[in-house]
Amino acid sequence: MGDPRGFLEHGRELPTRRDAQQRTKDWQEVYIDFPTDAIKTQASRCMDCGIPFCNNGCPLGNLIPDWNDLVYRDNWREAIERLHATNNFPEFTGRLCPAPCEAACVLGINEDPVTIKQVEVEIIDRAWDEGWVVPLPAETKTGKSVAVVGSGPAGLAVAQQLTRAGHNVVVFERADRIGGLLRYGIPEFKMEKRHLDRRLAQMEAEGTEFRTSVNVGVDLSAEQLQADFDAVVLAGGSTVSRDLPVSGRDLTGIHYAMDYLPLANKVQEGDLSEPDISAEGKRVVIIGGGDTGADCLGTANRQGAVSVHQFEIMPQPSSDRPDSNPWPTWPNIFRVSSAHEEGVERVYSVSTSEFVDDGTGAVGALRYHEVEMVMGDTGPRFEPVEGSETELPAEMVLLAMGFTGPEPSPLLETMGVEMTERHNVARNADWSTNVDNVFVCGDMGRGQSLIVWAIAEGRACAASVDAHLMGDTTLPSPVATTSRPLV
Repeated sequence: MGDPRGFLEHGRELPTRRDAQQRTKDWQEVYIDFPTDAIKTQASRCMDCGIPFCNNGCPLGNLIPDWNDLVYRDNWREAIERLHATNNFPEFTGRLCPAPCEAACVLGINEDPVTIKQVEVEIIDRAWDEGWVVPLPAETKTGKSVAVVGSGPAGLAVAQQLTRAGHNVVVFERADRIGGLLRYGIPEFKMEKRHLDRRLAQMEAEGTEFRTSVNVGVDLSAEQLQADFDAVVLAGGSTVSRDLPVSGRDLTGIHYAMDYLPLANKVQEGDLSEPDISAEGKRVVIIGGGDTGADCLGTANRQGAVSVHQFEIMPQPSSDRPDSNPWPTWPNIFRVSSAHEEGVERVYSVSTSEFVDDGTGAVGALRYHEVEMVMGDTGPRFEPVEGSETELPAEMVLLAMGFTGPEPSPLLETMGVEMTERHNVARNADWSTNVDNVFVCGDMGRGQSLIVWAIAEGRACAASVDAHLMGDTTLPSPVATTSRPLV
């Protein structure tokens, strides 16, 4: 415990965001650099509690009090060692994770919690700047080979762990670049892709092989994949977007979020001069109030949307944690992301009933009505409020209502893996499927979830694959993800 009075003497502080009107003119990350003295002060607020609930709040089991103390004492080199001991990619989680660890912080019972996420990202950014992050190739090779299908955070985590264990690992990605949703789903203003690229360079130097533009099951058969490798890990994610099948859904101008967001990223990569789908000069409605919707919002504002409305069927949360949602559970409270600061009208407790044709076969408006949430025996249902129907002009509608599971594919069909009732790949407690030598981790088996869960599952799956191939393993496995089949 660096400063026993730190949490009494210092309040929670976060880095300042750049001016909202200025930052929408570029695609750079939104935060101004945080001074070192300020981050050391924030680390000093860690209480050294008897039971650090933050460890359990984090699916990775990050050693949070340890590296808070090390940062306070200016021992950054050892801090990154503690951080990397549990997390392969803190530069990703430090920017993109919603920080369930902070929701579980003991200080958060009656005060603002420790700024754990910011300390994390400052540690890894300092480590890259100082040259402390270097390739860690295996000292000896096992002669075993593993195919990883999918290069999102789960696939990258399992690949790095197994490569470091001495296996020959090949990561297959159907897109033209490695990274999955990290590459094409996360806008540049949330995470500049230089952070991803330098981590991939480290992995290649360690021996991981990446093969892009390979649609496994089509370009490479499942039979050939299984014949060529001693084990296969399915890490393709949950990529089927939830649809809104109401009247007028077939009009042009209505797009899934994941048909829209990658195009903006391709422009930033230099692959396109202009996106094929753009919000420039349009009135935009985003249906879905989560992180993907916020990503669409920030992108639309940067492209020059005339206006943006964001619809959410749930009622607006309160600013304070309700009694029914006590610590240390994740607080369902009203949040304002950086994208929301940049211009949007958020509309709660509404449901879209129809898309309206502008006379040319394109969407020109949508009709919606207010709803009332009613709790029933099987959960909440939403009843229309009589007389509340409204029409809102819109030349672009973006559907950001989440994902329902992995895409049906020749790979899954010919491989013969069993599926769950929720349309995910079924797996056992050791991450194995019903098919010999085939494992699954991340959203493809868990369903849509957080980046921190994907990395945790990738690490745990790697330990199981290593034990399967070698009879034993020394790879760590996050406690939060073991001992139960997550279906």
